[in-house]
Amino acid sequence: LAEAIGRLGDPPTNVPDARAWLLRATEAMDAVVGRHGAAKAGLDVALHDLVARGLGLPLNELLGTSPDIPPTDFSIGLDEPATVAARAQRAGHFPALKIKVGGPADLDTLEQVRGVYAGPIRVDANTAWQPEAALRLLPELERLGVELIEQPFPARALPRLLWLQERSSLPIVADESCETEADLEALVGVVAGVNVKLMKCGGVGPGLRMMRRARELGFKLMLGCMEETSVGIAAAAALAGLADWVDLDGNLLLASDPFGGLELDQDCRWLIGQAPGLGVRRVEGSVEKIVDEGPSAPG
Repeated sequence: LAEAIGRLGDPPTNVPDARAWLLRATEAMDAVVGRHGAAKAGLDVALHDLVARGLGLPLNELLGTSPDIPPTDFSIGLDEPATVAARAQRAGHFPALKIKVGGPADLDTLEQVRGVYAGPIRVDANTAWQPEAALRLLPELERLGVELIEQPFPARALPRLLWLQERSSLPIVADESCETEADLEALVGVVAGVNVKLMKCGGVGPGLRMMRRARELGFKLMLGCMEETSVGIAAAAALAGLADWVDLDGNLLLASDPFGGLELDQDCRWLIGQAPGLGVRRVEGSVEKIVDEGPSAPG
């Protein structure tokens, strides 16, 4: 891989040529790394940071994306209803919450969350629902003001996803069913939205192309994350101006983050475009988590 990247020469010193250089670098990584999304993403993010810093530009300026981005939601993992509600109350300053569901107490959980939180609720079943149970839940989700349903069924169960979307006034958003740009075509007419994650699709370059292609195909867009440091979140935030829903909270869920410099404003929008590259820096010690979200919230 180092040899393949090395053949490209030094990164150019102007934006159009730099973008073309990064595209060739992505193609070189595809040939060597294949479908290992997180490995490609790490390399891709590092190269984008390197090139943007060399140009003295924030990453979003190199990409041509807006620094004005939607606020992030905050994710709360699957747990007992009262525990989830308590975490929702502590996270009440976030403008939207993503609640993980997929157990027998889903309705009770959402009722209790709604009792302490007035903002939009997004539910993520992580493939755990059964069709008839999901259908019975739909009117209750609408009553509770749920905004969207993420990945109710297994990744390859596209007929089930279509079946539920046809019966739901809420958008169904594919996550596990949509890892890379190559997955988009099969989802046209099946679901209303897709969740793009840089750690799955291979980084900033593939993520930007995937989001633009998804728009062309008529999808609504969520920009999501895994449990990541501020490096991954800053990279994704540079694309967030293209998204309808932003779920970039992975760094907030870490016990410690070895990187600093990425901050939320008072409306829970990531402040980007403030410094060259990603705008993050290596720091010593731990950055304490903001809210105790419980187990396995992101994803």
